[in-house]
Amino acid sequence: MPKCSHAFGAHFIEVRVDEALGTARISRIVTTMAAGRILNAKTARSQISGGVIFGLGMALTEETLRDPRSGRVMTADLADYHVPVQADVPDIDVHFVEEKDPHVNPLGIKGIGEVGITGVAAAVANAFFHATGKRVRDLPITLDKLL
Repeated sequence: MPKCSHAFGAHFIEVRVDEALGTARISRIVTTMAAGRILNAKTARSQISGGVIFGLGMALTEETLRDPRSGRVMTADLADYHVPVQADVPDIDVHFVEEKDPHVNPLGIKGIGEVGITGVAAAVANAFFHATGKRVRDLPITLDKLL
């Protein structure tokens, strides 16, 4: 029987949309990961939280704009390229599922480098769909696409 040695998880995201004011905010994030034996819980939580923030950026703010005439990138520096800041990110509740996997390696540890970002944009899009009834399939999700 084949065995999987990768970490995996799920993201649960809640949004609040106020159509009268034209605002949409992420209100709650819960992330659960199964990543084998966790050697340092503090750094593992930080790694997953960072990935979730990257995913929020992908879903809500980050967009590379190109000049249609020349094809040059118009958002070539961080002054024009929007990323999530402290006010955009609520508390991220990270949980780890205890998992003993003797097949992956002698210590039972797995890598969690990029697994935190995987699925966040889809979870955000699904949360907005459930809040508004509108499915947005083009990132970033902006108010003009929602309303």
